[in-house]
Amino acid sequence: MSTRNLHDGREDGLMPLESLDLARVNSFAGLVRAMAKTAFGGRQLGDALEVFLAMARDPGCRVVLTLSGAMTVAKQGRIICELIDRGLVHAVVATGALMAHGLTESIGLTHYAINPDADDAELFEKGYNRIYDTLEMESNLNDVCELVAGVLATYKPEDGVWSSGRFCRAVGEELDRLDQGPGILRSAYRAGVPVFIPAFTDSEMGLDFSTWAMSAALRAKGLLDSGKALDPDEVFAAIPPYNPFLDLQEYARFIGKAETLGIFTIGGGVPRNWAQQVAPYYDITADRLGIELPEPRFKYGLRICPEPVQWGGLSGCTYSEGVSWGKFIAPAQGGRHAEVLSDATVVWPLLMKAAFEILDGAG
Repeated sequence: MSTRNLHDGREDGLMPLESLDLARVNSFAGLVRAMAKTAFGGRQLGDALEVFLAMARDPGCRVVLTLSGAMTVAKQGRIICELIDRGLVHAVVATGALMAHGLTESIGLTHYAINPDADDAELFEKGYNRIYDTLEMESNLNDVCELVAGVLATYKPEDGVWSSGRFCRAVGEELDRLDQGPGILRSAYRAGVPVFIPAFTDSEMGLDFSTWAMSAALRAKGLLDSGKALDPDEVFAAIPPYNPFLDLQEYARFIGKAETLGIFTIGGGVPRNWAQQVAPYYDITADRLGIELPEPRFKYGLRICPEPVQWGGLSGCTYSEGVSWGKFIAPAQGGRHAEVLSDATVVWPLLMKAAFEILDGAG
């Protein structure tokens, strides 16, 4: 005879699940909320909606959006613009590649679909850069280079030193002046939202910045138009006036002004970890300098990324692991976290459409 005391589940406060009845779904908000009562990835997405809404409705919360992967090439850029335009994110941390490919859209250029099995050597000869099943035109990047050079020649930081945050603001201002279409940096400039690119040199914009500096240095020496072959040691000796620590300190000051913190992450990579490490940065600064500082922790965390934690692509750890680093408030202390293990191009539009419907009073 069994000695177990079999429970129903409800008596222990467990949430009963419900079969998804599509006949009763009349909106994106209704669909995602119905998915919250299912299982696996569907329930993860439903939980993510509630965490996002909690962040959006918290008047003292500053939300940091971190972005990696080819989200602009994948045509998700308008979602980012809308998040900024609606005032739902207050800082952006991204890869340089994502921003560079977004710039091509902002100046009216196009990406194209391609079969991933296409001949890559042939694509190279045509100036087609393949990103899985999508193409970025090399000619697009040449136009981005002209935009970058124009910004660097026109806009000057007050102390003569650039950072990614300063550069992104200047590009956003130029895009707003040109008025050729919507764009992430344009929206960020108009909303006063800082944009940081921690790994700035790992991008087309970083390379364009460097070639601009080399061109100026070589031209000043009368070497650029000499027609002579130049030694790489001489060509790559020019160092752009750029200091990444300006970004680190600006971001730390931004975080220090927040009542509550939230982080919304697409993918992983450097943007996610750079954004999250600010809490330990505060802690070790206070300890090593022997001073008192606030102890910022992210209360809200929402991540969409299919990468398992142990393979390294996630970068910056799960939220539960992040609690051990002092990055996040534990759920027992009021932290709210959701992690959706899925392709962002599939679930991110669903999540945002549902959230916007609810926030607009239509869901």
